[in-house]
Parts: sequence; C-alpha cells; structure tokens
Amino acid sequence: MIAIVVSRADSASERIGEALLDLADWTERRDERRPDGEGGGTYYHTEGFELRTFDDLHIHLDRPDAAFDDPDLLVVVSRHSGETGPLLTAHFTGNFGEAEYGGTAGAFARACPNAAAVAVSALEAHAPPAYEVGTECTHHGPTAVGVPSMFVELGSDEAQWSDPAGARAVARAVLDLRGVDADREKQIAGFGGGHYAPRFGRIVRETAWAVGHVAADWGLEAMGNPAANREVLRRAVEESGADHVLVEGGRSGLADVLADLGYRVVTETWLRETSAHPLPVVAAVEERLDPVAEGLRFGEVVPRVEGDAADAVVVAALPTELVDAASAVDIEATRAAVADVAVAFETTEGGTRPRGQVALSADDPGAAAEALTDALAAILRTDYDDVSRRDGEVVARTETFDPAAARTLGVPEGPAFGRLADGEAVEVDGERIDPDVVRTEQVDRFPVVAPPE
Repeated sequence: MIAIVVSRADSASERIGEALLDLADWTERRDERRPDGEGGGTYYHTEGFELRTFDDLHIHLDRPDAAFDDPDLLVVVSRHSGETGPLLTAHFTGNFGEAEYGGTAGAFARACPNAAAVAVSALEAHAPPAYEVGTECTHHGPTAVGVPSMFVELGSDEAQWSDPAGARAVARAVLDLRGVDADREKQIAGFGGGHYAPRFGRIVRETAWAVGHVAADWGLEAMGNPAANREVLRRAVEESGADHVLVEGGRSGLADVLADLGYRVVTETWLRETSAHPLPVVAAVEERLDPVAEGLRFGEVVPRVEGDAADAVVVAALPTELVDAASAVDIEATRAAVADVAVAFETTEGGTRPRGQVALSADDPGAAAEALTDALAAILRTDYDDVSRRDGEVVARTETFDPAAARTLGVPEGPAFGRLADGEAVEVDGERIDPDVVRTEQVDRFPVVAPPE
C-alpha cells in the first residue's frame, strides 16, 4: 500500500491532492484516533493507496507513515520552488549537512530508487507541453520516515502551483505507482554534480539502474571532509539500498572513503555496460575477462542463470586475424557481429575494436561460434571476390591487377595501367591485351571462431 501525504501548508500539495481524489474511485473513511491536523479525521482509500492530510508543512513532519495503515511506500506531493520554469520533479529527503529545512543533520529517509525511476517516467508521460521533467539531489526533511519515501513535485512558482493541468499530471504519475516496488536489483547512490543531477537523471532514463540519494556539490561542501563524515556517507548509501556508488567530478578522496566503507565505486560506462545483465553474471564475466575499465563490453546475449552464474558462460578466444580483417573492412559491423552472439567481449581502442576473449552463453556456445564466423565472413565478402569456409578456415579470394605482368607485356605505365586495373582491354603496338592476363589471385586464410572445449 502506498501512503500519500498532502500538506495544507502547501497550496500545490492541496491542488495535487484534489486531482488525486478526482482521478480515482476513493472511499471516504474516518480516523478518530489521530487529530485532523496529523493525518486523522477524514482520509481516503482506494486500491493500493491511502491519502491523508496534515496541517504542518511536509518537510517538518516526523514519522508521517505512522498515521497510515501499514504502508510499504510513502509519497509526499509537494510544490517545487526555483527559477526553473514549469518543472515536475521527484527526489528523496535527507541532509548531508545541517538541517536547515527539516529533518536531522546527517540523516536520510529511506529512498525508493525503483519507484522514483517509475515516477520520473510517468511524469514524462503525463507532463503538459510547457513542463520539463527532472530529478533533484537529496535535500531537506523529513528524515524520520519509517518506510521508503520520496517527494513528487509541481514547480516552480505560483503560476504552476495553481495550475490544474500540472497538478493533474503529478497526480496521474503518483497513481501509476500502484503495485510498484520501492527497490530493484540495480541501484546506486550518487555523489557530485549540480542540484538537478543531470548525470543521475540520464542514468535513470537510459539504463536499468535506479538512483537513490544524490549529494550535489553544494551538499558535499555542507557535509565537509569525507574522512571526517564517514558515517554520513555510510547512511546515505545504506538508505539508498545500494552497494554501488558513482562519484562525479574526480573527487578521489571521497571515492577512497566510499571504497573503504565497502562500496564499489563505478563509472557511468560501467553502469551502461552492465544495464541488461544480472549482476552475478557481470561479476563472473569480469572475474574471467578484463574488467569494464580495461575494455570489457557486454553483448546482446543475456544467459540463463540456474545456480552459479559462472556456469552460465564459457570463455573462448576471438580469432585475431579474422576479426582484424573484418574490422579493416567495417569496424562497426564487426563489433556488432561480436556483440550479437556474445555475453561479453574484450576490446581495444576505447571499446570499438573486439580483441582478445569472448564470453558466450553456456547453453550452446558452438552455435554462437558458428554464427560469429558466418557473420565475420559476410563482412569480408564486401571486400573480396569470393569467401568460403573450408577445413576450419575462412578462405577469402580476390583478383587484383598485377603491374609486373603488365610491364612484362610491354604496357606503359599511365592511362593504360589504369584501364587494365579497371577491367578494360588495351592495345599495345597493335596487340590487344585483355585485363584477365594481367590479374593475379590473392588468397587469404583465417582461422574460424573455435568453440570453447
């Protein structure tokens, strides 16, 4: 069940609350155990949601979840204030530094990264044309919330706070959270960057990773020395439900402290590469091949995992000569051919050129090796006259103009050479010389992709 908090001290919150009541079929109920201003009195229930109203400004509430009937998630509908124009946002609450706007210094409410990612997507789906959708860093209270929680906001000034279309968009996004879990397998905590956290918003939109608490640059400055605030950092990551962190801006001292706390410090490239694959598979592949930081890239194949993830993949060697020959013809097509059959593969040149080893699904690695050989051979056919497979090799043949043979026949260098090279016959001292007599066959042989034993 999702608890929805409406604050009478926030006109935008009230307007969103009205839109929520209008958009769903609610049952009116009474709670005489709590004062009306503390979520008691009249409240509303519909499938998956309970809506209660409080007198205090939401940032100052203490354990608002206690007013509800055993919620799994709490959503505060609120205004957003700023000079950003029409904006719909979602963010978590907490204080990396002093608690100037509610909550406790150095404390954090439990984030709901998966639900927030769904909320951002829903805001984008429902936003009126004039509105942007964004994410924000962690800021202000409350910090004492007994369940995962977030703010979903309508901004950024009075014109939007009183806008029925904006309020309705926020309300629809909140209702889209019905049945959504607070967490997912892949989530991180973030450190660094601006208040509106563009990098972390991009990760939420473009990868399978969700983002928990984010400390903007100003929040880190308010916190102070990372080594002296290890517990603040630990709480931020712990309340994000995360084991991985991303540090923006080259803050080596901060990254060192986070690593010492036991969290894995990763890059945006790592998050993108590992987006589609289960984390046990990622760990198994990085243990047996290069890590992502050294060129490992993940392919299109996601193996089935039954038991130990290491048993879901097998490792084979990429045939260097065949891959390099195909890369010389079309490097993008070669990389795509490897990615199409691979769980992961090693690369050079900034992830563009496959080279080294490849991890294949253990389900049928032989078929994957065959498919890759065929795909690489197909790339060679655009540059050779004939490409075939024979006795464990890819045999590529092409006929080329032989200048030495042309000279032997008395053909002078110049235009006649060019016409012969283009396949035209020429005449020398009254004698016709056909192009096929001055051509030689070049044969290149490449080992095929060998299936792992």
